[in-house]
Amino acid sequence: MENQTTVPYFLLLEFSKNRHLQILHFFFFFVLYLTTVTTNLLIISAVIIDHRLHSPMYFFLMNLALQDLGIASIIVPKSMINSAMNTRYISYFGCVTQYFLFLSFEASDLSLLTVMAYDRYVAICHPLHYEMVMSWKYCTEIVIVVWVTGLLYGILHTTGTFSILFCSNVVNQFFCELPQLLKLSCSGINRLEAGILVASIIVGLGCFIFIVVSYAVIFKAVLRISSEKGRQKALSTCIPHLTIVSMLLLSGCIAYLRPSSNTLSYLDIGLTVLYALLPPLFNPIIYSMRNQNIKCVLSQLWKF
Repeated sequence: MENQTTVPYFLLLEFSKNRHLQILHFFFFFVLYLTTVTTNLLIISAVIIDHRLHSPMYFFLMNLALQDLGIASIIVPKSMINSAMNTRYISYFGCVTQYFLFLSFEASDLSLLTVMAYDRYVAICHPLHYEMVMSWKYCTEIVIVVWVTGLLYGILHTTGTFSILFCSNVVNQFFCELPQLLKLSCSGINRLEAGILVASIIVGLGCFIFIVVSYAVIFKAVLRISSEKGRQKALSTCIPHLTIVSMLLLSGCIAYLRPSSNTLSYLDIGLTVLYALLPPLFNPIIYSMRNQNIKCVLSQLWKF
């Protein structure tokens, strides 16, 4: 396909040509997906059902669980189907859709984590003004902006990427990923996509700096709390969020900033799974392990 500039479909990376390993991959991803769906649905159900969790922090957490469900559902089922059917095929439209939705959910994820850092800052540093600042109307508006921002980001990136001319249809990844699609360009990155990439880096760096500064102020405020119990309570709401942010940013940096190669190693695949699939799995687990209210509600749901 070297002389072609348009492609009718794409061929995704196959984990192995061995049929037994393909079946093993299918079952591994099936267990991963089932666990991710179950844990996130439990968080969503807990927040909806129990009135004790009807607060801004848990409202944001519910939306985070929805985003994580979306990320996993975009990538995993298609990879499972390909392994089960011994194929690498994904249609052009399917690739565009997967690419758009994945980037939209990832952008929404980072935006929401930034908002959650602000929520913790107001709750700990300005507790007397918390209900006034983080009103339900304001929180709803924030969440709407987060989702719309993610969709706009996905539209811009998808438009920029799929306006380039492709010289190959072989995607060196098990889903339609940004770096691998850009490698298929005949003439390099166009100005539109280059501009979007630069803007994305600036915005992502801005979110990271905002989160770091927020937690620097938060920890300074926590150290001034005289009660040991008060400090532990404040930290118990911050540590899960900080853990999730660290895991997302660290795995994303490792995956995207690693040296580029034409052949994908098992290490590369592992890093991709680390940043794309493990955060949606571990986010609800981390929150449920560290948060007493969620553990209490989940134990009640388990009894039913």
